[in-house]
Amino acid sequence: MSFRMIKARIEEARDSSDRRRTARHPVDIGAKVRELGAEGFEAKVLNISETGFMAEAEGDFEVGCRIWLILPGRERANALVRWIAGNRIGAEFAEPISMEGLSA
Repeated sequence: MSFRMIKARIEEARDSSDRRRTARHPVDIGAKVRELGAEGFEAKVLNISETGFMAEAEGDFEVGCRIWLILPGRERANALVRWIAGNRIGAEFAEPISMEGLSA
């Protein structure tokens, strides 16, 4: 049996923000978040992109649930909750949204 030496370089873990398809823009927008078919909760959107957002909300959401993000003066946007940390949620929109008038 013979062995070959393999040279490999292990890459350090990348920052989790590198996984995003589009850059997030910091904002401070009052909104409402609600699970489909449930009551809504007041929320504060902290960052947003065409494909997702992070918000603070007091609701009892679970990873994998479908929610509506209701921003003032806009149509509601359907999203999938991807992560939860305390009262913060991160969600991915079902369809990209327009960023017009949302960037800080």
